[in-house]
Amino acid sequence: MKILLTTDGSEYSETATKFLTRLNLSANDEITILHVISDDPFEDKEDYYYSRIKKIKQLIAPQILDSAVNILKSTPAKINTELMNGYPDKCIVNAAVEANANIIIMGPKRMKGIRSRIVGSVTKSVSITSPKPVLVVKPPHRESSNKIKILFTTDGSEYATKAGETITLMPFHDNTEITIIHVISPAFYDIPDKFKIKIDAHVMEEMKRYNSIELEESQTIIEQATEYLSKKYSNINKLTNVGDPSDEILHTANALEVDIIVVGSKGMGGFRGVVGSISRYILSAADCSVLIGKTEGI
Repeated sequence: MKILLTTDGSEYSETATKFLTRLNLSANDEITILHVISDDPFEDKEDYYYSRIKKIKQLIAPQILDSAVNILKSTPAKINTELMNGYPDKCIVNAAVEANANIIIMGPKRMKGIRSRIVGSVTKSVSITSPKPVLVVKPPHRESSNKIKILFTTDGSEYATKAGETITLMPFHDNTEITIIHVISPAFYDIPDKFKIKIDAHVMEEMKRYNSIELEESQTIIEQATEYLSKKYSNINKLTNVGDPSDEILHTANALEVDIIVVGSKGMGGFRGVVGSISRYILSAADCSVLIGKTEGI
């Protein structure tokens, strides 16, 4: 597997780097550590102070790369380093495409203080514009165990399937625990219960039939995901929840204390949709790491 690991030397990047040591990496895997010296478009590039700042950044850059290399020195994977100048988000995406990386791994670099739950703009930009899968590794809220727990969200779409294929490609250990979840957002979920009791028997029967169809479709979607995931993993659980997709995914992730939520970058609309625009919300709101699958990169 070819991994592009981005680092800016921050604690968030260090967390992402340390996460790689939890993987079942081999000599066949390749990690390229990328550091981008950011260009400030609002500064006069001929200005003395700007030139000094840039020079200092260039002096520190090798140390940032060396720090990441040192964390990964025990892994058997091949390690490369790359230094670029420019806009970080564009450089990261371009580097991933040029290297034909299978996945981009990065830290969220959250804002401090009251805005600490807001994922940094570079991370958001990369997760949106990258044609490659992106794993945003967030600092753990509890002590890491030897077993990685994954919550894989699926709506049966191509995007969800590609996200699932990314899981099968990742060098996770055999004991990795995967929970497949499909969330049914019923067509009548926004009708308060007190009004449902006023619905006549014929309409109520139609609603029940519709709910039964949704449940059957959910089971089919989950079994399809189980089929390809079980080719590599044996510890697989299955869940069908009913409600708002974002809320159900986040609630389940917290209840199961998962390490990673896996979502597709786009999904089906209507009552079936689990992934899609909510992937951005999940990325910002989740306490755990988030892997956003894409249709390219497999």
